[in-house]
This record gives sequence, C-alpha cells and structure tokens, in this order.
Amino acid sequence: MTYQPRGRYFEEFKVGETFQSQARTVNPADVSNFAGVTGDFNPLHTDEEFAKKTPFGGRIAHGLLTLGISGGQQNQLGLFEGTTLALLGIDKLRFTGPVHLGDTIHTELTVKEAKESSKPDRGVITFDMVVKNQRGETVLQFEQSVLLMRRK
Repeated sequence: MTYQPRGRYFEEFKVGETFQSQARTVNPADVSNFAGVTGDFNPLHTDEEFAKKTPFGGRIAHGLLTLGISGGQQNQLGLFEGTTLALLGIDKLRFTGPVHLGDTIHTELTVKEAKESSKPDRGVITFDMVVKNQRGETVLQFEQSVLLMRRK
C-alpha cells in the first residue's frame, strides 16, 4: 500500500485563501512543561507571586510556547501532511499581547504569496499568520514560508 499525502500541494493553494485552526486553552501544565523542556524558568512564567506584581497581574505563557502551539494547530489542519518539504522561515515575528493561563487561542493562516521554484517539483507558499485569543485579540503575528511539493 502506498502512502497518499493528506496535505495540499503547492498549486492547490490560492492567494487570499484563509484557514482557521481549532482553538486550544493554554493551561499551567503547558507552561511548566515548556519551562522544563527548554530551561526557561523566567519567574514571569513560573512564579505566580512574582508575576502578580507585574503589569500582567499573573503568570503568562512563554512567547515561544505560543508559537509552538500555533505550529501544532497548523499541522492539525492537515494542509501540510505529507506534502511539506521544509519550513523555510518565519519572518516579521511579533508578540503583540500576552497569553494568560486559561486563555484559548487559535491560529488563522492567509495565503500571501505562491512562488514557483526553479525546480519543477516544488514551490514556496508564504502565509500571513495570526494567533488570536478568545476575545479576538491578536497575541502573535508572523509571516511563514513553506516549501511544498508540486503534483507530478
């Protein structure tokens, strides 16, 4: 039996097309686990008493954790499964708001550009990415370029 990719090929994306992931609530265990894996024990993320004295009024998620969750949300859409060759880059990355413990976030992807490669079996799709919380506030935005297979 041959594997059949579930993801979209380069030519199946259209400029302006938008996708939205499922939402996910960020919980204290996510932050603690991320701190343990990365070694980033900044008290803003790990010490509630310290964090209460900051402008955020309590612990917040690491920015890179939010980016990682967004990556998972993108993959859960199935758009990239079996057709992605490489994540080429993340540009214009901006953390525009805090993610508080208990916030529910989702990722919105909009196809910004489709660029054919010099190699006929692949192409580059650039997405505008926005992560929003349950109030519709943008907490993270960036541009992401992905190298995708073309149909043969």
